[in-house]
Amino acid sequence: MNVLVIGSGGREHALAWKISQSPRCSGLFIAPGNAGTLLVGTNVSIDTQNHKEVINFCKEKDIGLVVIGPDDFLASGIVDSLHSAGILAFGPTKSAAKLEWSKAFSKDFMNRHGIPTALSATFSTFNEALAYSKTQALPMVIKADGLALGKGVVIAQTHEEAEKTLSSFMVDEVFGESGKTVVFEEFLEGPEISIHAFCDGTVAKLFPVARDHKRAGDGNTGANTGGMGAIAPVLVSAEFLKEVEEKIVAPVMKGMAVEGAPFVGILYPGLMVTKAGIRVIEFNARFGDPEAQSYMRLLDSDLLDIMLDCVEGKLAGREIHWNTGYACTVIIASGGYPGKYTSGFPIKGLSAIADSSAVVFYAGTEKEGEEVVTAGGRVLGVSALGVTPEEAKTNAYTTVKSLQFDGMQYRSDIGANWGI
Repeated sequence: MNVLVIGSGGREHALAWKISQSPRCSGLFIAPGNAGTLLVGTNVSIDTQNHKEVINFCKEKDIGLVVIGPDDFLASGIVDSLHSAGILAFGPTKSAAKLEWSKAFSKDFMNRHGIPTALSATFSTFNEALAYSKTQALPMVIKADGLALGKGVVIAQTHEEAEKTLSSFMVDEVFGESGKTVVFEEFLEGPEISIHAFCDGTVAKLFPVARDHKRAGDGNTGANTGGMGAIAPVLVSAEFLKEVEEKIVAPVMKGMAVEGAPFVGILYPGLMVTKAGIRVIEFNARFGDPEAQSYMRLLDSDLLDIMLDCVEGKLAGREIHWNTGYACTVIIASGGYPGKYTSGFPIKGLSAIADSSAVVFYAGTEKEGEEVVTAGGRVLGVSALGVTPEEAKTNAYTTVKSLQFDGMQYRSDIGANWGI
């Protein structure tokens, strides 16, 4: 079977790396891909925003399955377009992916179906939002309703910061349409974890629990990013997992089906474990990045088989096996990320990695002749295995320190906290 993976990040390299290992995969294409996906498949330069062009490519190359990585493609309805053309696609339809691309919809959905989440209020006019902000206790959480590359969340520490955020989102439109509606949420405290589940519209099967590290700096300081690293599994009790399944995952699957949008693909709720119990921070409708990089190291089953079972509604009969160890992924980013950064720097050390426990997944990279150069904010993900979380972390950082490019930055505390 020929497979097309859409995306260019570390997540897509990790998915392509795993899919390439399937005996059922006879040809693998990545659009547009990066310098790392060249190692496992063929990069193609089609216009992935043009659904007709994607469909024509799939017909030309006899693609049996399209795997969509980034959230904005799901929000554009590419799965719907592919299905209409008779092409199988792994990912939710536009209406199902609304759980991610509209935080206002997501909050309303959770309230309708009794899913535990933070108290919230939604506004679409600046003056009403500003007036509301002045009545709220600090700190307050302000979110852009739509997709914002993981950067549309601000925890305002002062009312002045709240006003500046609202003006930026709603007046200056730094995120375009995504920020014209904002969602206020009560500020919650507690450890955060990432839940992932394979879904076929009816059945959902949970992954081991992971922990993402969103902030740019050590100790969860600095600006929000797309993710600076991940550890999996996070140690939780069987009772905790049962609660997540019964109070969050099952109600989502049932609720989406009842509302006419069965969820197929990856359901990824980000959770906070508060003193009052589990609360959903947000829903994502695709693999997390960098979580996917750790997960692909731990998955012992054939990813392509699982994806096809999800698309064909056959997940109930599929056993999914996971490595009994741990995986730690450390993201190496360009200097200045998540703000302004400069690209085009040669990356040294990629060909000399000796640690067999480590795999380097490429993100913002390009090939220039024989060199791999930086071409984005998040550049590489070093993902290493270990029998213990400490061993996985040590193995990851040993490899990180063997790589080098001008301005490279990374957190030094990924995987430091692996329980709740």
